[in-house]
Amino acid sequence: MNLVEFENVSMRYGEDGPLAIENISLSVKENEFVAVVGPSGCGKSTLMKLVTGLAPPSDGYVYLGGKQVAGPQKGVGMAFQASNLLPWRTTLENVLLPLEIVAEYRHKFRREKTQFEELGRALLKRVGLAGCEHKYPWELSGGMQQRASICRALIHRPSLLMLDEPFGALDAFTREELWCMVRDLWQEEPFTVVLVTHDLREAVFLADTVYVMSKGPGRILVRKPVNLPGPESFPSPTPIPLPTWCSNYVTTLAESGRDPDDPGSAQTPVDESLALAIAPVSGAVLGAALLCFPDS
Repeated sequence: MNLVEFENVSMRYGEDGPLAIENISLSVKENEFVAVVGPSGCGKSTLMKLVTGLAPPSDGYVYLGGKQVAGPQKGVGMAFQASNLLPWRTTLENVLLPLEIVAEYRHKFRREKTQFEELGRALLKRVGLAGCEHKYPWELSGGMQQRASICRALIHRPSLLMLDEPFGALDAFTREELWCMVRDLWQEEPFTVVLVTHDLREAVFLADTVYVMSKGPGRILVRKPVNLPGPESFPSPTPIPLPTWCSNYVTTLAESGRDPDDPGSAQTPVDESLALAIAPVSGAVLGAALLCFPDS
């Protein structure tokens, strides 16, 4: 079942403004992890506004859960590049904020506050923040703030989690650590995710499917399922961090056109037209990375 659907969607800001996205058609299945990659200004964040109902399309239709999106959606969680934690609230209070706002929960928040707090503590424990419940944002590192932000996005059990480059401002070590955290959360209890990112390693490591967008006005250039081994296929303990392995895997493919885990595999031909089309998206790097995806 498709949870999210775009049908020939275009959008411009202002009546006479330039198109931000043009003729977008895509679908996201329930419990699928989708990544959208593309250059700055291609309309990736515009897609998020359309899905969440924060902006209407100029043309076409957007559906969420089989219903046309016609306004803000309560069943969507969002996390951004900045954690946006409220400085006067503790970590636990920040995580519980959606339960005070979303109509389904707010009328019973006071009555069931103890149960909701236990739910928040359990979620914080899953992301490694046990013991930080009563700390304020300024007492947390950047990575810890992002963990709390993702907990806040998940606390009301949304049908869809939207991630708008939530790891972009973090250092490399913390970023890769949070990739693994999100992957583990999703594997333990699957939910539908749309990730917007510039980082191809991030997209390949986390997502089931990658959509590549052109420079503005944004159009979908290609949809590619990710055909990399799942975490269950890695040796335990893994000799190197999985995101690093993923990066090495893509680099080897780019240089040789062969599967590094299968030396006898046939060389994969490069689609020159696709490589040229995605040149604005970090050019050769993205074109080479797409070698690791099978034809859709």
